Amino acid sequence: MCWSATADLAAGSAVAAIGVACVVRTRRVRDLPLAALPLLLGAHQIIESAVWHANGGTGPATVAWAVIALPVLALWVPLGVWCAAPSHARRWLVLPLVAGAATSAALGYGLAVRPVAAQIRGHTLGYVLDLPRPGLLVAGYLVATVGSLLLSGDRWLRWLGVLAGVGAAVCAALWRLEFISTWCAFAAVCSVVLLGWSGRRPTAVTSRTAGP
Repeated sequence: MCWSATADLAAGSAVAAIGVACVVRTRRVRDLPLAALPLLLGAHQIIESAVWHANGGTGPATVAWAVIALPVLALWVPLGVWCAAPSHARRWLVLPLVAGAATSAALGYGLAVRPVAAQIRGHTLGYVLDLPRPGLLVAGYLVATVGSLLLSGDRWLRWLGVLAGVGAAVCAALWRLEFISTWCAFAAVCSVVLLGWSGRRPTAVTSRTAGP
C-alpha cells in the first residue's frame, strides 16, 4: 500500500521491473516462484492505484487486491521458499507450508462468502473484511510468510524475513495512526533483496572420493 494512486502506480511499476530482473537472473528453475514474487507485489500495487481512483468501495479492483494480499500470498511465499530451500532445510518448512495452506483456504473461503470493502483513511487505504478469529488468521499468515523466510536455511532469505517482519510492524503502526502507508517502500526494499538473492551463485555440492 502507498499513500496515493500515483505513488502506488509508480512504486508498483518499479517493483514489477525488479521482478522481471529477478526472473531473468534466476539460475535454477526451482527458484522461479520466489524470484517472481516482486512481479506479484508490483501488480498488487498497480491494482491498488485503481482502488484509489475508485475512491475505495467494493469493486473488482478491491476484490483483486484482497485476493492477492490474503489467500495468494499466504500460500505463495511458503511454497516458493520450500521450492528454493536446500533439502536439509525443508523439514523445518513443513509447519509454515501447512500454516500457509490452511490460512489461504480460510481467507479464500472468507472472500468467497463475505464482501470486502476499501475505505480511504487519511493517507492510507483500509480494507474491511469480517472474518472469524482474525487473530488466529494473522498468526497463521505471519508463520507462513515471515516464518518460512526465517527458517529457509538461506542467508539472503533470512534477512528478507527480518525485513518483512519489521516492515509489517512499522506499517501496521503507521496505518493505525492513519498517517501514511509505507508498505510500498518495504516491498521495494524486499524486492531489491530478492534481486540480490536471485543472482547469487548456488553453492556447489562436492563429494570427495577415497583413493585406492
